[in-house]
Amino acid sequence: MDNRLKEFEKGHESFQKVKFKKSEERFKKLVEEGQNPKALFIGCSDSRVMPALITGSKPGDLFIVRNIGNFVAPFKPDADFHATASAIEYAVSILGITDIIVCGHSDCGAISALYKDIETTPENIHTIKWLELGSEAKRVAQAACVSESKENLLRYTEKLSVVFQLENLLTYPAVKKGVENETIFLHGWHYDIKNGHIKYYDDENFEFKALTQK
Repeated sequence: MDNRLKEFEKGHESFQKVKFKKSEERFKKLVEEGQNPKALFIGCSDSRVMPALITGSKPGDLFIVRNIGNFVAPFKPDADFHATASAIEYAVSILGITDIIVCGHSDCGAISALYKDIETTPENIHTIKWLELGSEAKRVAQAACVSESKENLLRYTEKLSVVFQLENLLTYPAVKKGVENETIFLHGWHYDIKNGHIKYYDDENFEFKALTQK
């Protein structure tokens, strides 16, 4: 084992001896019965955001998709490779998931990159293209935050982006049909890394509110 990954080896050993043993029956049941997750969680690949940790979920609870910026590309009916799209389709059409969470977060590198002049190179061509999915949120945020600080602008853009990704979800036929039939429910979250709080998007009042009340 590479010494650079020694801590992961030790962590896995601890998992086998403690956590797996503690939940062995649950894992066995998940194998025998298959997965039946409670929600599809679309989050950012940021290493500081751990879906299971911030939601207190157990193995089998969340069907998780992670990518740069927790973006959702609009539905595109072609035969190309669409990783996030295929996961959405699988979650809805095969697993029958009824709740979809799009979770953005504070200090998001993808959102911050929207405000930087980054030259496209062979090494980042896919990343630059992917960041286009945040351009609309940037445009609206800039118009609304003319006199705001850079930090407030970024936080607002992060939240707006979540809302736009929810709109992109509605371009998927199965998702749109489920929402219209009230068999699928969409949720927009914003997780603050500094304080651990999650806010949800209230689409009736067009604002983010605390997910839990202290």
